[in-house]
Amino acid sequence: MGRKRIRDIRNEELIEATIVAVHTRGYGVVTMAEIAREAGASAASINYYFGSKEGLMEATMRHLLNKLKQAMIRGYSTADTPKDRLYAVMDANFDDDLFKVAQCSLWMQFWASAPYSPRLSRLHRINRNRVRSHFLAELRRLVPPEQLETARHALQCYMDGVWLQAAQSDVPLDPAKARKAAHRVVDLVVG
Repeated sequence: MGRKRIRDIRNEELIEATIVAVHTRGYGVVTMAEIAREAGASAASINYYFGSKEGLMEATMRHLLNKLKQAMIRGYSTADTPKDRLYAVMDANFDDDLFKVAQCSLWMQFWASAPYSPRLSRLHRINRNRVRSHFLAELRRLVPPEQLETARHALQCYMDGVWLQAAQSDVPLDPAKARKAAHRVVDLVVG
């Protein structure tokens, strides 16, 4: 892997500042100036790199979706069975690098904002379809066809519910405990 460019380093700093500022103040009310202050930058630099608050939110979500994708790749690389791959999907969503209060909070605020922004809505649809596809691909091998959609819905709703609770947590999260609980839910759903 090559060296990071200064621009890439700066983008990451702005994205991390966005996660903190949005978690602290809320996406609807946080200003570019507050995000810039969190990053030790100017609002002009955010406009330069991202164009707008919506552009910054989109870049931040792409960053988190990339973390999710990398966790999925790692999980799938060692998964041998359909059930192992379901565990990998759940594990990716509760990955140590992703399942943190501020990131869960940002994710929830993204979901709430997506219906009102074509750019964010597109990312939301891509992510939901990807998760749905991963679940269905494995569940088809594990449950009868008439239970397929119910099983998928149960797993997806469980995952979303845990994230919603995590976004409101006032204590650090335990990703390992969340993964273990998610495995139990998979076991309950697929028998």
